Amino acid sequence: MKIAVACDHGGLLLKNAVMNWLAENGYEAVDFGTDSAASCDYPDFALKAAEAVAGGECTFGIVVCTTGIGISIAANKVRGVRCALCSEPFSAKMTRLHNDANMLALGGGIVGVNLGTEIVKTFLQTPFSAEEKHARRISKIAAIEEKYCK
Repeated sequence: MKIAVACDHGGLLLKNAVMNWLAENGYEAVDFGTDSAASCDYPDFALKAAEAVAGGECTFGIVVCTTGIGISIAANKVRGVRCALCSEPFSAKMTRLHNDANMLALGGGIVGVNLGTEIVKTFLQTPFSAEEKHARRISKIAAIEEKYCK
């Protein structure tokens, strides 16, 4: 399974730990940057990862900035992306079960490496429930995208 991974300078440490965890656990990580601690703009990296997920090149995406907020907002501008910002495993589980989220955002300054990799593990190992009510709600999200994301 291919996972798109990206960050800005504020998420570099956690992104690198996530990349290592993915490799150690049999996932193929595609690194969309950054690879530097120099100040950079998170939308540039969020866009690359989100396009890879929306276009089917990668099954899931993981994006990291200092808080996870900005990079999740940017990723969610790409049609077909449902990027959830999670700071603990329960939210990661629920966003997969109920929202069929295809991208995960983390805050490198909010969660550490151990908690961050546990969130990633939970996110990737939780399937979508496929319950009718959740599928219906996701369809409504898609309809909103169709209306407003021209």
